Amino acid sequence: MPRIGTRKLHYLLNDQLKELKVGRDKLFSILKANHMIIYPKRSYHITTNSHHRFYKHKNLISDMLPTRPEQIWVTDITYIGRRNNHTYLALVTDAYSKKIMGYNLSNSLSAKGSIMALNMALKNRRYKNEPLIHHSDRGIQYCCDEYQNVIENNKLICSMTETYDPYANAVAERINGILKDEFRLEEYKLNIENMKLFVKESIEIYNTLRPHYSCYMHTPNEMHKQRKIKIRTYKTKKSFQASLETL
Repeated sequence: MPRIGTRKLHYLLNDQLKELKVGRDKLFSILKANHMIIYPKRSYHITTNSHHRFYKHKNLISDMLPTRPEQIWVTDITYIGRRNNHTYLALVTDAYSKKIMGYNLSNSLSAKGSIMALNMALKNRRYKNEPLIHHSDRGIQYCCDEYQNVIENNKLICSMTETYDPYANAVAERINGILKDEFRLEEYKLNIENMKLFVKESIEIYNTLRPHYSCYMHTPNEMHKQRKIKIRTYKTKKSFQASLETL
């Protein structure tokens, strides 16, 4: 986790820092004095084509706060790499636990990658007898017949954003940012075979080791195994922007 935030770093090193009598504020000061404070990068690439003939669903989660794992899955596709060596990462993330349930890396924006990510998520599903909302943007990858058939065959409830505002799918956008910024997925010139291994390892570390402020410093895997903790959330642009340092 080469670019993990200071609050999470303090949490992970708490025992060692206590022995040195270094609290959170002092850790901030030490890192700042040594030019080691991490500032989030801001970048945005359009990967959504919502101008198509396929059916678009209503947004069912705009006022819904998830209270258990596998109540809401959020999906998205993010651009990784440079113009001469770009790939696309499709993700399916649990909105409650922040666990990445399924993913696929490919050099195409076709629906195939998104379908493979969803099939992986379905295979990893833990609570198969409870209702599950599948939420996405209105991109053609999610609206096409092939993808919708997977949703229907697995009895998922389909929900979609109704605006073009990235904050409308804030959890998915934030997970994209964590992988690209903290794990530095875009900084290495790798062929797609090696990039797939890099993504796999990064997601494994993310799910098992990285604490989340919104999950009270539990890892996604820990959160996914319980349902007693009420998550912190963000519902506005202001609170979403504030969460860039804390999620």
